[in-house]
Amino acid sequence: MSQPNILHNFKSKNFDSRKYKIQFIVLHYTETKNLEKAMIFLLQKRKVSCHFVVDTDGQIYNLVSESKRAWHAGESSWKGLQDMNSRSIGIEIVNPGEKN
Repeated sequence: MSQPNILHNFKSKNFDSRKYKIQFIVLHYTETKNLEKAMIFLLQKRKVSCHFVVDTDGQIYNLVSESKRAWHAGESSWKGLQDMNSRSIGIEIVNPGEKN
């Protein structure tokens, strides 16, 4: 099986140092129909980011290094663990989230 082609065309400034080891993957959908609208939201100074974005054609974009803490999970906890941003990789899937 070949490795996916991950593009590094876009870089977010919305990240900081990771405090914990990566334990989880958090999947989100963008609530947008296309990559352009998703990137407008993810790359502006809204204190929101993710590690990867998967476009509708399957192309993957890396916005934040896996070694850094992206800001995708807010002030979150799971099963007693705090700071899910530091414990996870955030992946946004370009999808409007609408029923057909």
